[in-house]
Amino acid sequence: MNYLIQTHQLTKRFTEQSIINKVSMNIKEGEIYGFLGPNGAGKTTIMKMLLNLIKPTSGEITIQHQSITTTSYEYLENIGSMIEYPIFYEELTAYKNLQIHCDYIGYKDPNHLKKVLDIVGLQKSGKKQVKEFSLGMRQRLAIARSIVAKPKILILDEPINGLDPIGIKEVRELLVMLKQQYGMTILISSHIVSEIESIADTIGVLNHGELIEEIAMCSLREKQQSTVEMIVNDPTKAKQLLEEKFNANVQIINATTLHIQKIVEKPSILTKHLILHGIDVDEVETIHQSLEEYFVNLISGGNQYV
Repeated sequence: MNYLIQTHQLTKRFTEQSIINKVSMNIKEGEIYGFLGPNGAGKTTIMKMLLNLIKPTSGEITIQHQSITTTSYEYLENIGSMIEYPIFYEELTAYKNLQIHCDYIGYKDPNHLKKVLDIVGLQKSGKKQVKEFSLGMRQRLAIARSIVAKPKILILDEPINGLDPIGIKEVRELLVMLKQQYGMTILISSHIVSEIESIADTIGVLNHGELIEEIAMCSLREKQQSTVEMIVNDPTKAKQLLEEKFNANVQIINATTLHIQKIVEKPSILTKHLILHGIDVDEVETIHQSLEEYFVNLISGGNQYV
């Protein structure tokens, strides 16, 4: 397996408090890795350590098979990033900001600047100064700046923050295009779980500075279980019948409702069994668990898949 970014037991402490605690993460080359976690979980701190903006207390970071030390910097030329609130030259246009950035990093392809602005939806910003930009426009410019030199790795901290639904869709499509056409490896954090679900190849769930889950989305979808909800006239008897016959995990929700999990049989088979034993079944519905529900369940300390 070709991992482009890896950490091993990565730890960061401020005074006696551990902000990041022994995080070992593995990001494959050419994938979109979605970083999920509540505010204060440590996502931004890890991203800053990957960029050597914050020095780890202990642990290891390997990027492109190179061990990163506190003095490493050459590897950064292959990384584009957007961390926290982006800073620009407020009196200048989007194009001029990109031009200055390219001069600073030594990237010379003036024709590419207009293409990048077009990609992020700022082609019509013209002579408008950045100080006049909305938050969404600033986010788009920050993404443009991070990809203008065609980096191999992209690290984006909350890139869809402040965008309207159309802007979110455009950024989502942009990131997928960067992965597919340019082979970029992308680490992205977001509070919008549904957006991570729609583009990520792998997710890492961080809580209180610890990586509590790292799983490929294809594996997650394979084991994502559904809940069968039934409305019956006698939930206590129905629960007993289903547990004895199918070894099902059955919960009584209220006086008429059952939730059935960890079951391989079709709902129609469950229904037939109950009816044959004198149970009236009024309604049957299959409820699929979303990534958001899975995420909330993990953060709250449970795991419905175990």
